[in-house]
Amino acid sequence: MAIQFDPVVVILLALSAGLYLRAVRRLSKRGYAVPRIQQCCWWFGLSLVATGLLGPFAALSDQLLSAHMAEHLLIADIAAPFLISGIRTPVGLFMPPKDLLVAVAKSRTLRSVGSWVTKPIVAVILYIVVLYGWHLAPAFVSATNSPVIHAMQHQSFLVANLILWWPALEPARRPMPAPLWKVGYLLGARMASVMMGAVFLVSNRPFYGELYSTTAPSHGMSALADQQLGGSLMMVADVVMMLAILGFFFARAAAAGAAKDIENDAARESRS
Repeated sequence: MAIQFDPVVVILLALSAGLYLRAVRRLSKRGYAVPRIQQCCWWFGLSLVATGLLGPFAALSDQLLSAHMAEHLLIADIAAPFLISGIRTPVGLFMPPKDLLVAVAKSRTLRSVGSWVTKPIVAVILYIVVLYGWHLAPAFVSATNSPVIHAMQHQSFLVANLILWWPALEPARRPMPAPLWKVGYLLGARMASVMMGAVFLVSNRPFYGELYSTTAPSHGMSALADQQLGGSLMMVADVVMMLAILGFFFARAAAAGAAKDIENDAARESRS
């Protein structure tokens, strides 16, 4: 199986893993055990990023558009909600160095920017701009031909997805509220990705023929068939994610409603 070794990526992944282990250990010493499910979410999300950046899709991303799409799906769209779930309060507060955390907390500008970009309407617009902007031919070709621009593309996809999921998962709050407006918010964002996948799927010409017209045939498909496969991957991934979003948030809302009913019943009994 082909892999792509990038020492910078390995170092960054190892640093992220080390900071997470350090945070869990520090919290344990303070008497707080990070839930296993929360830790599993983090490690699963990080493993998706590692697979996307170092695995076979990364190795084939300059030869197949479908591999390039799969790479982006793994490192951003799918990994983001798991990474955010993994750093739920108080874990995220114990990951960065204390001096850095204090500096960020004291900076009104950084706090204002963070509060602004995580507003749902701003987050979804930012996600759509990043998604569509990078898939315009000039930007996509530049990213494929330049390792530096490609790394910037990966980072912006991941950051945009983290920002998109932030107001829905609210990692700074414990437990997580689950109002059903979040379903419409996330489904709307995913529909923007579905529409892009549909364009790739139904188009009768390859958008990036200059990149894949000579490499795709060596893998047994034309550049157009490769593009259609990439579009199909996007649509399938988004449909699965939409079903998961519906199930998760409706289940959370039902659980919250049941808990509220129990509290109300207990309150009525105590008054009677």
